[in-house]
Amino acid sequence: MSLLIEWRNGHNDMLGAKICLFSLPGVGNVGKSAIDALNSANDATELARLHHTSLPPLATLDDDGLLSPPHLSVRAIATGTDSHILTITGTSQPLEPNNQGLMARELMSMLSKNDVQQLIVLAGMVDDAATKEIFIVPSSSAYRVDLEAMGANVRRDEPSSGAIGMAALMSSLGPVYGISSACAIATTIGSSGDIIASQNLLMSLDKWFELNLAIPEDASNKLLEKLKQISPKNPSDLVSELTQNHDAFYM
Repeated sequence: MSLLIEWRNGHNDMLGAKICLFSLPGVGNVGKSAIDALNSANDATELARLHHTSLPPLATLDDDGLLSPPHLSVRAIATGTDSHILTITGTSQPLEPNNQGLMARELMSMLSKNDVQQLIVLAGMVDDAATKEIFIVPSSSAYRVDLEAMGANVRRDEPSSGAIGMAALMSSLGPVYGISSACAIATTIGSSGDIIASQNLLMSLDKWFELNLAIPEDASNKLLEKLKQISPKNPSDLVSELTQNHDAFYM
């Protein structure tokens, strides 16, 4: 095994969580930004760090200003007295396809052994600026029936060219490990940080899965701060101009 689990904050298990949200940096950073915002808004507790030999050898400063080896962070968000959902995210993923496959399989095995039943991978998909969609693609027909019954926007024709990387592997490997897995996708033109697409993705997931989570509503404020850096004199005018006919701004 190339996966090392470092338990954090006195924990030694996944708190019995049955659903996990997963994302790594990718197109528009839609999925990762969504999970980062969700963790922050819901005061998520770090349960563990997942260290894998396939991750790029880049040590970074963590939230405490300490040098930390490359890892994925597993956090828990309380959704009731004894219920939680897991989130898993990180700052990088393996670069080589064989290492992506190795890491995906070991992560799926870990989730299966901890009795996680559903895995939702959050991702962005490149499309033109006029297209703004949120949809979900499951990896089994049985799970598709469940999602459609929940009112989710299930697509059968996208992503038409397929998918690559850790997001593709994690969301498609579920049936192999007895997990209902799917990829929840927000369209974006693929810029470095599509904040509003991330927010819309979270709102859709919260509605479909009845997660009852705190959804961050500060996308407009973040946009305003970005624009202040570009044009400090009239940022509000720029916000109005950019969002007049569109509900997303791609950075």
